[in-house]
Amino acid sequence: MNATAPGTGPVRSGRAEPPYRIGLVRRTWWALADWVYAAVWQARSLGPTTADDYRTGDGQPVVVIPGVYETWHFMRPLMDALHDRGHPVHVVAVLRHNLRPVPASAADVLAYLEDHDLRGVLVVAHSKGGLIGKYAMTQLDHDGRIDRMVAVSTPFGGSVYANLAPVPHLRAFRAADPVIAALARERDANARITSVYGVFDTLIPGGSALAGATNVRVPVGGHFRILADAQARDGVLAAAAPR
Repeated sequence: MNATAPGTGPVRSGRAEPPYRIGLVRRTWWALADWVYAAVWQARSLGPTTADDYRTGDGQPVVVIPGVYETWHFMRPLMDALHDRGHPVHVVAVLRHNLRPVPASAADVLAYLEDHDLRGVLVVAHSKGGLIGKYAMTQLDHDGRIDRMVAVSTPFGGSVYANLAPVPHLRAFRAADPVIAALARERDANARITSVYGVFDTLIPGGSALAGATNVRVPVGGHFRILADAQARDGVLAAAAPR
């Protein structure tokens, strides 16, 4: 089964694109592949690669922010591509598996930027990481250290599944959550955000389109495996290109 069908390539837009009609069989296949991918990268987080391997380069500095339950290792497919393009890529190790509230994690990100005197930063985030990045941009970055952000599969509008979540750090993804609702009202920063997402998301059925942002929809299904998709990678690299 073609893992990236339907569609022939990424779609760039300043608004949400009409939804694809996707059959149950394909959605089930994508969901299974997605969770297998997540399990594989959880195992790979035990490997020998260290964050210091990525901090060389003379391009725009990049800070990666993973999603909930994820370590920075989940971001390695994008980190490899960005580092190969000359970007020094930084990891905020204190985030660990990213279970703390968005404001606290955003404060950790800003503290890292200040401690390492990073400026003109490109944030590359996945899922919850995009909420953390936007919170840092709009609420904490008074010195303008963050230039822009590329967010992959971020629940900017929340997720209906969060209403059924058994733990608080997952219920925080409800659309009515005060942090998500407040971020939705912060529209000025959206022009500095590129949102990359697939045609079907296992965890965010409403999608990740963000009004006023550059929205890049790629023909892939899943919430996690999009991180290793070639067209999603190209969308991230295009957004990271010098302006």
